[in-house]
Amino acid sequence: MTDKYNINDIGGKVAKEDDRYKVSDNTELKNLVLSSTDLYANKSTSGHKHPGQEEVYYFVKGSGEMEINDRKFPINAGDTVLIKDGDFHRVHAGNQGCYFVCVFDGKREH
Repeated sequence: MTDKYNINDIGGKVAKEDDRYKVSDNTELKNLVLSSTDLYANKSTSGHKHPGQEEVYYFVKGSGEMEINDRKFPINAGDTVLIKDGDFHRVHAGNQGCYFVCVFDGKREH
């Protein structure tokens, strides 16, 4: 087990990969998952919600738009977004794409 990771390489394994993004999960902790998403230019994540699960997104590179429930707002490198239990959420990358890490409790549902 490693205790320290670079924000650009969180370790773990690829959980999802397609023409929109590459998602990797580090599951070394018992109660939290550390995940990274490299969202390609002008692509969007799958919109979803997690009843009983909160998330924290930290945007490392790029820019775009965050969608939470019926609200949309710009995101840029350095922004942190808190996603409350059960809120619908989706990220839309800008022209240069965006890379973000997230922390959530429990296990990946999908």
